Amino acid sequence: MRVDVLSKEYPPEVYGGAGVHVAELVRALRARDDLTARVHAFGAPREEPLTSSYADLPDLGDANAALRTMGVDLAIAAGCAGTDLVHSHTWYANFAGHVAGLLHDVPHVVSAHSLEPLRPWKAEQLGGGYRLSSWVERTAYESAAAVIAVSAAMRDDVLRSYPAVDPDRVHTVHNGIDTALWTPVDDPERVRRLGVDPDRPSVVFVGRITRQKGLPLFLRAVAALPPGVQVVLCAGAPDTPEIMAEVEALVADLRAGRDGVVWIADMLPRADVVALLSAATVFACPSVYEPLGIVNLEAMACETAVVATATGGIPEVVVAPDGAAEPTGLLVPIEQADDGSGTPLDPDRYVADFAEALTSLVTDPDRAAAMGRAGRRRAVESFGWPAIAERTMEVYRSVL
Repeated sequence: MRVDVLSKEYPPEVYGGAGVHVAELVRALRARDDLTARVHAFGAPREEPLTSSYADLPDLGDANAALRTMGVDLAIAAGCAGTDLVHSHTWYANFAGHVAGLLHDVPHVVSAHSLEPLRPWKAEQLGGGYRLSSWVERTAYESAAAVIAVSAAMRDDVLRSYPAVDPDRVHTVHNGIDTALWTPVDDPERVRRLGVDPDRPSVVFVGRITRQKGLPLFLRAVAALPPGVQVVLCAGAPDTPEIMAEVEALVADLRAGRDGVVWIADMLPRADVVALLSAATVFACPSVYEPLGIVNLEAMACETAVVATATGGIPEVVVAPDGAAEPTGLLVPIEQADDGSGTPLDPDRYVADFAEALTSLVTDPDRAAAMGRAGRRRAVESFGWPAIAERTMEVYRSVL
C-alpha cells in the first residue's frame, strides 16, 4: 500500500502541534513493512527520501495567503499520482487531498487537528482568506472517505461544526509522543544558557502567540505568583501584529513588577525545550481551544506537572486529582462563549483560578514532582506512536 501524507508543516519547517504529529506519524508508518509513506509538504527542498517539497507559485506571490496556499495544493495534488490513498492534515493541505482524491480516484482521509469554525479570530490573520479556508475545510470534511479526530472532544466538534458528515466516518485516534525523545534530562548548564535559573521554581509556557493559546490570559495570571517563581515564555510566530503588541505590553508590565521573566521568541531545538521542561516546576497550557494538546504530552513525558484549561481534548490527556488514574496535573474550569472563539465568559475568574492552580503547585514542589512522575508513566503507557500508527492503519484499511 502507498499512502501520501500531505501537510503544510514538516521538518525542518515545524511551528505547531500538527507539524509534530505529522513528523512522528510518518516516522511510525515508515517503520512498518506493510506500506510506503510518501510526504508532500510546503516549503524549501528537503533531502529526505520519499519526501517532496512545494514552494509558493510565483504567479501568486502577491495574492492573499489563502490563495497562495491553494496554489501549492494544486501542485501537491498533481504530485500524488500513483498513490493508493491520500491523508491530509489541516486546512492548508485539505484542498490538496480533496483534489488529489478526485483526480486520482483514491480515498482521501482527513486528520482533524483544529477546525476553522472554532477559530474565528483567524479572520484577523487571513481577512477574506478565512472564508476561503473555511470553504476548503468544509468541502474536504464533507467529501472525505474518513475523518480522524485527535480526541473524542474533537470528534464531537467535527460533528457539531459539519453536521452533514456521517458519524460513522469519523474515527478517534489520539495524538502521540515519542517518549524516547521527550524524556527527563538534567542539564542545568543548558538551562542557565537560556537565561533560566534551574535552582529556582519556574512555570514554563511553550506555544505560538495566537488567541487559541491564551497567552494574554496566562500573563495576567502569573502576575499573582509568588515573587521567587520564574516565568519562562517560549513563545513566537505571532498570528498578527495586534496580538504581538498586546503580549509585548503585558510582558513589559510583568517585568516592571517582578524579576525572572524570560521570553524566548525563537523556535528552540528540542534539546533546549526538554531541558527547560525537565527543570520546570510546572508546565502551563492556558489554551482556550485545544483539540488535544501535544505540548501537554511533551511536558508530561519530561516528568513535569501540568496546569491546563479544562477544554477540548485536554482532559483526555491531563488527569486531574478527582480522576480515576494518578493525577498528572490540575485542570482549570472555564465557561466559554458559544460563538466558536473559546473566549472565557468571565476572564477575571478564569485568570484568578489559573493563578491559584499554578500557585498551589509551585508552592508544593513535592506534589508537583509526584504529578510529573505520574505524567511520564501515562505518556509512555497510553500515547506511544507504534500503537497510534496501527490505529491509523485500521482507518486506511476501512476505506480501501
